[in-house]
Amino acid sequence: MINDINTLADYLGPRDLPALTRAALEEKYGIPQADAFVLFGGSILPGGDVFAAAKKAGIAKKYIIVGGHGHTTDGLRTQAKAVFPDLEVDSLSEAEIFAAYLQRKYQITADLLECQSTNSGNNITYLLDLLDQHHIDLSSVILCQDATMQLRLSAVLRKYRPELTIINYAAYQVHVLEKDGQLAYDKEIPGMWPMDRYISLLMGEIPRLMLTSQSNQTQVL
Repeated sequence: MINDINTLADYLGPRDLPALTRAALEEKYGIPQADAFVLFGGSILPGGDVFAAAKKAGIAKKYIIVGGHGHTTDGLRTQAKAVFPDLEVDSLSEAEIFAAYLQRKYQITADLLECQSTNSGNNITYLLDLLDQHHIDLSSVILCQDATMQLRLSAVLRKYRPELTIINYAAYQVHVLEKDGQLAYDKEIPGMWPMDRYISLLMGEIPRLMLTSQSNQTQVL
């Protein structure tokens, strides 16, 4: 079972670059910068640390955070308060929570926030609307989402913009192992999902990916 969980996790949470560096981007894709780096609010809080690393590395021309209120919002609020107890996040969208965390921890700001989307489908459609509103043209984009949802997010974007170079960089990579007769993570990740929730998220992606695939085929036809 452990091997199956880790195989599924690797499949669902790809990182198409070995590191968030311009050199790695140039070597694999032949471009010095992506047009945009986009962090999605379904991620656990370390997604914000990945966003900060990307911006410090200058790996993209624009930096965007997407996320309104959904099933992961309360967990993200709890994680943010655990790091900064005085941070007022109770009424904030996921994009705004990440923005507040980044400002407090790194003094980093995003270029744009999208605060209305509630699921992976409108994460993408609202993102594309936001780019159109600001006259931002994309030919390449780096997507960062929770590792349980990364593959599906890129599949949804590919449905709407198949011509784009879409680069996956999941917010974390982790494997499970057996420790004292129980499942445990092979590394400590702040704010990581409880094990039962993590496995539930992984398993839930199987039917969601099938629906996404069927939708893409219908779109092509």
